[in-house]
Amino acid sequence: MTQSLLFSPLTLRGATVKNRLWVAPMAQYSATDNGIPTDWHLAHLGGMARGGAGLVMSEATAVLPEGRICIPDAGIWSDEHAEGWSRITRFIVGQGSIPGMQLAHAGRKGSTQIPTQGRDAITEEEGGWRTVAPSAIAYEGLPEPHALTVEEIADIVAAYAAAARRAVEAGFQVLEIHAAHGYLLNEFLSPLGNDRTDRYGGDFAGRTRILHEVVAAIRAVIPESMPLFVRLSATDWAEGGWTVEDTVRLCAALEGTGVDMIDVSSGGMVAHQKITVGPGYQVPFARAARAASSIPVIAVGLITEAVQAEQLLVDGAADALMFGRQLLREPHWPFRAAVELKSELRWPGPYRSARYRGSIP
Repeated sequence: MTQSLLFSPLTLRGATVKNRLWVAPMAQYSATDNGIPTDWHLAHLGGMARGGAGLVMSEATAVLPEGRICIPDAGIWSDEHAEGWSRITRFIVGQGSIPGMQLAHAGRKGSTQIPTQGRDAITEEEGGWRTVAPSAIAYEGLPEPHALTVEEIADIVAAYAAAARRAVEAGFQVLEIHAAHGYLLNEFLSPLGNDRTDRYGGDFAGRTRILHEVVAAIRAVIPESMPLFVRLSATDWAEGGWTVEDTVRLCAALEGTGVDMIDVSSGGMVAHQKITVGPGYQVPFARAARAASSIPVIAVGLITEAVQAEQLLVDGAADALMFGRQLLREPHWPFRAAVELKSELRWPGPYRSARYRGSIP
C-alpha cells in the first residue's frame, strides 16, 4: 500500500503522532460534580484511541472551578483531577495514540445548564457561580459577568500554568490552550467581549496580551519536548468582532513564542453570529492561518469523508485534521478511512480478526 498523507506521521517537538486524523475536543458533561473524569471518559476517549485516531484531545478541561461551562465538566484544578486522568492517558498511550488535554476557562459563558436541559444560567442554589470576563458585558441571555481586575487576571494566568503542570503529571503528551468559541481568552481577543481601557484592552496588542502571557506561563512549566497548541476562532461571524485578518496577524505574532500548532475553528462569541455552514466551511480559515507563519495548523469543521480529508492535506490547507461528530458516529472510522485511502493502520490485537482486507464490506 502507498501511505496517504492522512495516515503519515507528524512530529512536533518530542512527540510523533502516528497519523494526522485526530480527535477534536468535545464536551461530554459526564464528570463528577467536582470535575473528576469518570468511566465515561475512559470509554469515550479510550474508544477513540482504540479506533485508530493519532491524537486524542480531551474536552475543554477547566483550570478553575469557575472555569467550567456546566457543573459536570471535567477539570484539572487539583491533584485529585490529575489522578483521575492518569488511567485514561495510560490507556490511550497503550493503543499507540497521543493523549492531549485542552486547557480552558469558560468566562462569561460558564455556570449554565447542560445543553440537553437548555442553556440558561444556573443559580447559586443550584450550584452555580458568578462568572468572570474581561468586561462586564453579558453573553446574550446570560447574567452580567464580573469584570476581572488586573490582579485577578494574573491569578488566572497562574491557574493555567498550575493546570499544565498537573496535566503533565497525569500523562498528557500535548497541551492545547482554548482561546476560541467565546470563552474567556477569546473574550479578551474580541472587541465584542472586551471594552477595557487598560493594558488588557483597547488595541490589538492589549486584547491579545493575556494569551501571550498564558502561552509563556505554560511553556515555562512544561517539558521542552512537549508540544503546545492554541485553538482560535478565526472569526466571530459578527459585525465589529474578531476577523480573519486579526487571526492572520495573531498567528504571525505567535511565531517564536513556543506555540507548536494552531487549531483553527470559528464562532461562539455572540449568539447573533451569522455562520455560513457547509462541508469544510472552516478550511479557508486554516489555509489563511497556515500562510501567516511557519506554525503548522489544524483544520476542523464538517470534514466527513476520507478522500475529502486527504485532499485538504495534499492541497496544503492544513497539516492535520480534527474530527468531532464523525468520530462520535463511528469511533472506528479511521480504519475504514485507511482502507479507502489504501493506507496501513494497525488494528488492536483483539480486533484483528475483523479488520478490513482491502475493501469496504
